[in-house]
Amino acid sequence: MRWPIVNTTPSSLVRHCRAVMRSCARHSSLDAGQKLHAASITADLLGLPKAFLRNVILQMYAACGDVGSARKLFDEIPVTDKDTVDWTALMDCHGRFGSPMDALNLFVIMRREGVSVDEITVVSLFSTCSRVGNSVFGIQGHTCMVKLGLGFCIKARNAAMDMYAKCGLMIDAKRLFDETTVRNIVSWTVLLWGVVKWEGLVKGKKLFDEMPDRNEIAWTIMISRYVENGFSMEAFRLLREMILGSELQLNSTSICSLLSACTQSGDVVMGKWVHSHALRAIIDATTNIKFETALLDMYAKCGRLNSALQVFKSMPEKNVVTWNAMLGGLAMHGKGAMVLDMFNEMLQEIKPNDVTFTAVLSACSHSGLVDEGRKLFYSLENVYNIKPSMENYACMVDLLGRAGHLEEAEAVIRRMPMKPNEVVLGSLLGACKVHRMQEMSERVVQDLVRLYPHNTEHHVLLSNMYALSGKSEKADSFRKDLRDRGIRKIPGISTMYINGQVHQFSAGEKSHPQIKEIYSMLDEMIRKLKSAGYLPDIASQILSGGGGGVDSNEEEEKEQALLCHSEKLAVCFGLISTKDGTTLYIFKNLRICQDCHSAMKIASKVYGREIVIRDRNRFHSFKDGLCSCSEYW
Repeated sequence: MRWPIVNTTPSSLVRHCRAVMRSCARHSSLDAGQKLHAASITADLLGLPKAFLRNVILQMYAACGDVGSARKLFDEIPVTDKDTVDWTALMDCHGRFGSPMDALNLFVIMRREGVSVDEITVVSLFSTCSRVGNSVFGIQGHTCMVKLGLGFCIKARNAAMDMYAKCGLMIDAKRLFDETTVRNIVSWTVLLWGVVKWEGLVKGKKLFDEMPDRNEIAWTIMISRYVENGFSMEAFRLLREMILGSELQLNSTSICSLLSACTQSGDVVMGKWVHSHALRAIIDATTNIKFETALLDMYAKCGRLNSALQVFKSMPEKNVVTWNAMLGGLAMHGKGAMVLDMFNEMLQEIKPNDVTFTAVLSACSHSGLVDEGRKLFYSLENVYNIKPSMENYACMVDLLGRAGHLEEAEAVIRRMPMKPNEVVLGSLLGACKVHRMQEMSERVVQDLVRLYPHNTEHHVLLSNMYALSGKSEKADSFRKDLRDRGIRKIPGISTMYINGQVHQFSAGEKSHPQIKEIYSMLDEMIRKLKSAGYLPDIASQILSGGGGGVDSNEEEEKEQALLCHSEKLAVCFGLISTKDGTTLYIFKNLRICQDCHSAMKIASKVYGREIVIRDRNRFHSFKDGLCSCSEYW
């Protein structure tokens, strides 16, 4: 970049530079901002007295999310030249793009140094607290806001209310709402989000109907929550009312929120409608990175991997989030080789981050690529200058554990610079179950129960291990102890979307309107599966009763309970509700069990259907008697 030669003075160059820098900040144009920064250094403009050019460059880096450069500029600016805007810009940058705790620490230092705090600073503080769920710091921030006389500022009050709502403190959020005499639409929308999130759709809809005015965000909150809970018809009704009745349009942010809701629920019908609507409603839809990324993420996590790849390949520009979404989608489908190839392509275009490696390591784990995953993990710091995150460690433990390298997995945990969390220890426990390492599993469970006493999955895994090793009395006694302590297993729920309607099944389902036809189909299906070689795995099925010897009646009860698992009922419903050859898509909230996994492989061959199940961890595509996971699950 070169400066104009004619009629230029240092002061005019500084003014021009400041104006362009602010434009770069508004449009998040980091590349242009970096070039302008370099040109400013070459022209020796940074050292000009009272130019405050470093401050504007700092704010540009902060707005673009370049935490390292923003911090470096901040430290270079003399203390006397820093103002509230500079402190707030860096604080907000840390909160949104770096370490939230660094943002909170900056606020503490800011107060200690006597730097004045304004409304924007307080809003940034509450936003960071909301993002990480730090209600303790948020409450202190609220007290500080009142003491500083900022309690009358509606933006600050709304941000405080949002913090309380995001942290689940609805009593405090409602009290602040009631004490706010002059409310705006943001006040109502913040409260609506909290009520819908924590108190349910019924109360949320009541508040929604009471709102004096509604913007696109309020409508999106309600519609997204309906989609997430599987109420597609209600969601479409609200969409129609919003667009036709209120004459509002979905903007790109609302559309991305709806796509996210479709991703969570697995509702691809709604997702396709949103896709179609976006192409008509958003002028730059095909070049909008945020929208296209949300779209490919939806398709991938709803089981339409080819559609996701098509969106990805058609994108003229991709950022690191886009690459991560595509890599993560491929990982969920067990496409390890494709992920490694795409990762190498990514390195030619953009710098990966820790989320990238979580996706790649997960793909290696689900595909049994132990050597490749191990090499990648141990090169994180040396080659890519990235400190392994908790998620990276969890993936590595999972990778080693699935492959049977449990001692190495345990050694990785011991070398972690931070305490292992539930996911890390849970990965090791799951591997212990697969490889029948009972002694190690008991040791891991003790740590998990101590750290997370109310998570039932760890208890259930251990009890199943007792059952598989022939210690049925100990397994039943363990379950009885859990019931006596008031701990209940999370019920498995399988969801299907057929003809625009959601159908949900739990184990032993009785309430579905077509339940008689479903159980009749189940009897037929089990007969055919057994004829094809299916043998129910009753060894791992533990009844709710406590202990006792095993007799023929108990064996029958265990088998019956096993045959009525939610995904088997969902498949039966799909078989009687769709045409021959139609692919069945099922979404389960928990991990599919070994018995259902075996049954689905045989069912796919017997009925000539592809059965795609998304469980809590990944996709299983059953076809012609095989599963896409290749038994790495």
